[in-house]
Amino acid sequence: MIRIATALAGTALLLPAAAQAETFNIDDTHTHIIFGVNHFGMSTIFGEFHEFDGSFNLDLENPENSAIEIVIDIASLNTGVPAREEHFLSADFFEAESYPTATFTSTEIEVTGDNTALVTGDLTLKGQTQPVTLDVTLNGMMDDHPLAEGTQAFVGFTATTTLLRSEWDMGAFAPAVADEVDIRIEMEATGPTT
Repeated sequence: MIRIATALAGTALLLPAAAQAETFNIDDTHTHIIFGVNHFGMSTIFGEFHEFDGSFNLDLENPENSAIEIVIDIASLNTGVPAREEHFLSADFFEAESYPTATFTSTEIEVTGDNTALVTGDLTLKGQTQPVTLDVTLNGMMDDHPLAEGTQAFVGFTATTTLLRSEWDMGAFAPAVADEVDIRIEMEATGPTT
């Protein structure tokens, strides 16, 4: 499950005043949580987490006061190779049986532009908690979703960061398998229908 509360500068100009404090529900059919890690310098191996849901509340007037909480079901990992997934879920990496979820809880939001922000928070993974900063870009907002019945606000954004997996006791086989892991979140969400 993902629970997100966030806002970026400039969004108040893109939504009607009545929607400025609305809750947006994540559209899981258009949201992806993806990671990539270099394998022996030869290629990048990708994986994605499929099990999540949630919402985020946009504080459009004071985006720096917003907050984020994310919870991901680790067992929903998909790399396209079942044997690799089994290994990734083992004690060498995620140890999913003992640590079935990962959580991210924001501690600070710094607005950096009209549609960008740095969102810093604590990532808890495999029982370890470390600070992480997400580079977030607002891709677009509309006050009326083109496919919704009635009027429904619509928002999309991208968040990226790079982690060192060794900081979460997941550094097996480094540096042959890179310690650095690139994270990318592509997300769409819809507001309430009116």
